[in-house]
Amino acid sequence: MGVHIDIAGLRPERVAVVPSPLAELGMALHALSEPSHHPALRGWVTGVTARLDPHLADRMCEADFLWRTTFSDLFLPSAGLPGRRTLPGGTLAEELDLLDELSDEQFVDAALEFTCALPYGLPGAGPLADEGLRRRSLELAAARGPRQLLFTERLLADPPRIRDWLRQFLRDCDAAFFAGTWARLHPRLAADTRLKTDLLRHKGPAEALGSVSPAVTLDEAAGRITVDKLGEGRTATGDGGLLLIPTSLGWPHLMVLHRYGWQPVLHYPVGSPEPAAPPTVDQLALRMTALSHPVRMRMCRHLARSAHTTSELAQVHGMTAPEISRHLSVLKKAGLISTRRRGRYVLHQLDVTVVARLGSDFLEGILR
Repeated sequence: MGVHIDIAGLRPERVAVVPSPLAELGMALHALSEPSHHPALRGWVTGVTARLDPHLADRMCEADFLWRTTFSDLFLPSAGLPGRRTLPGGTLAEELDLLDELSDEQFVDAALEFTCALPYGLPGAGPLADEGLRRRSLELAAARGPRQLLFTERLLADPPRIRDWLRQFLRDCDAAFFAGTWARLHPRLAADTRLKTDLLRHKGPAEALGSVSPAVTLDEAAGRITVDKLGEGRTATGDGGLLLIPTSLGWPHLMVLHRYGWQPVLHYPVGSPEPAAPPTVDQLALRMTALSHPVRMRMCRHLARSAHTTSELAQVHGMTAPEISRHLSVLKKAGLISTRRRGRYVLHQLDVTVVARLGSDFLEGILR
């Protein structure tokens, strides 16, 4: 599992670390729509919501499928421009101009991507050109309720009108709450940008990517970046570039733009509270599977209280020592127990710190 970015032949100067006000506004809208994803932002969400004009709040619900359940590529329009080397704008106005440069086909495909299951990592016509995809988009929109169906119908019938609507909505959000938030967050994002850029120049891409997140690794020999995520995807920089965009509002989300024909983007959280080395998705699945067996759950009840030998556990559970050893091996492989030797005895004990972190690790893994 994971998203893989082929960077074979990528020149160092084509890797850019740049803050994006439009991407951060998208994350702000997501946090306001899904505050449970971002407990650390509870105070900010409460403050903004309390001051929000009711009319703007209603408009925020009108197209929240662009930012609620996931994050639309429309908030990273520079990645979709020809040449795949364009950088985000320095201001929201500049980024909205870049959004205007996307074709209607790109705009519609990106807007309907998640809710209407349109092709993402492969070439192909979108719903403006393909009547079958148009029907499918409307059917899936209808399954999500009348509000999304109405918006999808308007989008497919008149893309320029919806583009104007979105642009004005984002401007109104900026005036209502985002301008002040961006002024506060931008210095932190700029500092992280300088740090990552220095790492790229002086220590190389492996060091810089490792500082983005422990979930990002670089295989320099293969020329491939791997981002540990529950989903799967592949893309390549080709003759374009690679963008690293920091966010202060994004944790626990680590997002990868890997749309076919667009510049790959790593959109990563800055100052996230994640552990120094969080478990991979595979490790997390291994741990949860290990704990799902009723015998191992009963063993953990004893191993959580004190250390036990294999023989002691066999006696308590009425099983043979080889059977207990097999269960211990599964728990140990999952990183859930520690062992130590005391004389000629080997003692096993549950690592309660790892087990206590499973809930937050699970949430971080599925929301990453």
